[in-house]
Amino acid sequence: MSEAPRPPARVGPPPRHHLALMIWLAVFPTLTVLQLLLGGLLRDAPMPLRTLVLATVAVPVVVYGLLPPLQRLRARLLGAG
Repeated sequence: MSEAPRPPARVGPPPRHHLALMIWLAVFPTLTVLQLLLGGLLRDAPMPLRTLVLATVAVPVVVYGLLPPLQRLRARLLGAG
């Protein structure tokens, strides 16, 4: 008699320090790249406008583009342990 396959173990929501690390790993390179790409265009803009533009671009990139793969990686690493 064969055993039924087990569903993959679910990993719960990340603790605060895991979430903080994942956010930092996503935000730092995103802001660095955006500064390199847009720094010249925004050089003469007032700081609040520069911040608005960078945040408007960075937040969706981080939330929708970078955090989901980081969360899957975290789940894979914790599930393998």
